[in-house]
Amino acid sequence: MQLSPAMRPFLLLVTLLGVACKHPRPGDAPPLRAPRDTVRVVPPPVVVRDTALEQRAARLELKVLEQEAQVDVLQERLDDARREVVRAMAKLQSLATRAEAASGMAEAEIALQALRSNGNGPASPEWTQGSQLLQLAAAEFDKQNYAGALYLATEAKNAAAAGQRRAGGNESQTTRSGEVPFALPLPVQTTGRANVREGPGAGFKVLFTLESGAPLVAYSYVDQWVRVRDETDRPGWIHQTLIGRRP
Repeated sequence: MQLSPAMRPFLLLVTLLGVACKHPRPGDAPPLRAPRDTVRVVPPPVVVRDTALEQRAARLELKVLEQEAQVDVLQERLDDARREVVRAMAKLQSLATRAEAASGMAEAEIALQALRSNGNGPASPEWTQGSQLLQLAAAEFDKQNYAGALYLATEAKNAAAAGQRRAGGNESQTTRSGEVPFALPLPVQTTGRANVREGPGAGFKVLFTLESGAPLVAYSYVDQWVRVRDETDRPGWIHQTLIGRRP
């Protein structure tokens, strides 16, 4: 095929442009290339959830809330019952004389002072309760309600005696590091055959073994180990999973 003289210059120009595109001239900048992705993508950590453990923790939290509400209701009922007793006794002045009420209040005060001297002062719930009851007794005494004052003073002495019993249960053993006492001794029982150890840990010596349903009294705890005493007054430590609330 022959080209006309007019097409030859146009064909030559196209050829030169194609050569220039394929072979860059010296000094020309190299063609741009897309940068490689050098950033390492780290996958997010895989979180393994223990559903059973979470459900158990949620149930325990609900039980704690329920028990706290029950305690509040029972405490309110107890306070109401005490007020009713005091009001009833105010109508029966012959039940107690002024001397008897004064003597009972003095005995309650001595019992609370003894509890405080043993290191169970304002931090002890028994001391706090006993002090409040003694103040109420003094108020009723001033109203000449000697029977009510004597009743409240007796309640204060009972609170001090409970504090002394709890302190006596804990003093027989050396306090462990991180040991947390319960507000009040807790009645519990074993949920299966359980070893009672010398200290709060599986590495301590086994002192004795209890069968399922054995009643215990718990006084304090370290992590998941609970300080207890059995019915024969034997002390020791037991794992939390081996005990439950006593009916």
